[in-house]
Amino acid sequence: MSTDALLQETPAGLYCSAGDFYIDPWKKVARAVITHAHSDHARPGSERYLTTTDGRHVLQSRMGPAAVIDAIDYGTEILINGVRVSLFPAGHVLGSAQVRVEYRGEVWVVSGDYKMTADATCRTFEPVVCHTFITECTFGLPICRWPAQDEVFAEVNRWWRRCRDEQRTAVIMAYSLGKAQRILAGVDRSIGRIFCHSAVEQVNRDYRQSGIPLPETELPGSNSNRTAWEGALVIAPPAAAGSPWLKKFGDVSTAIASGWMLTRGARRWQSVDRGFVLSDHADWPGLLQAIRSSEAGQVLVTHGHTAPMVRWLNEQGISSRSLNTRFRGERLSSDEDPESLPDPDFVLPTDSTDAPDKRPDSGETGQ
Repeated sequence: MSTDALLQETPAGLYCSAGDFYIDPWKKVARAVITHAHSDHARPGSERYLTTTDGRHVLQSRMGPAAVIDAIDYGTEILINGVRVSLFPAGHVLGSAQVRVEYRGEVWVVSGDYKMTADATCRTFEPVVCHTFITECTFGLPICRWPAQDEVFAEVNRWWRRCRDEQRTAVIMAYSLGKAQRILAGVDRSIGRIFCHSAVEQVNRDYRQSGIPLPETELPGSNSNRTAWEGALVIAPPAAAGSPWLKKFGDVSTAIASGWMLTRGARRWQSVDRGFVLSDHADWPGLLQAIRSSEAGQVLVTHGHTAPMVRWLNEQGISSRSLNTRFRGERLSSDEDPESLPDPDFVLPTDSTDAPDKRPDSGETGQ
């Protein structure tokens, strides 16, 4: 990226020299504009943060009570040293935003993480027209195509009911910020009681404080009889898989909700009974939809499988290249967020990058 570009790559992250601020910096800086509160985008220690009104409670919890956080509503424009900055819904998690930066007639948009599917726990992605679009590409392979959300939740509910009828505990692993709350909002709460790991319950409180309605949840007590969990749904971060904490629930059926559950191999690798294809990121068609709607003449691609996307865009006559980042993909074992640090030994098949019409295997066996 040239030194006269509106946004520049630096050792601390993406920097706007005209406005003297960073977007999702990796290091401590004076002023950070944050797309969302996952730890690969929001790091503690900066002097001042800017986020959305929707995401303020979540970011404050993540950065700590001493963090100085300014919040603006979606679509509100502010001036930072003469640069116009505004935030627009990204649809990833509560408060997630695309950052629009305008200076001397030039408009850049940083997508942060996003998805195109409607989500009851956050605002839906809104296209923003710009000259340069910086897009995430976590699932940037043509094989990545998500099933309908309603179908996925129907599968989750059938699995939970079966566990209840068999007097087992249904334990689903999902990231504590965003995915867990999306599951809470989507499951059939009439099936049984819902318990949440403390890491999930903390975020639940932030969501409720931000005005997002969620069903009643409980923290598992340390001395409860195992029969108390029979038929219940437990939502826990992926790091809880195989931990001593799970033993309290007795006979369990385990599952993971992730876009990586497209393949049977991912489920076997995680040693879980079920895999539900539910991602808070755009799939291949969603990425292309967002890029087209931006009307950008230049597209910079970051996070995940960038090479196939860059190649495809350049073939379509859209100037594109990869943008350096410290974070390159989704790590299922993290108890934090999907983009924290990728597992280098696990990737989706790369032999399908030139077959955009190929439907992926769902990874499910009908259990």
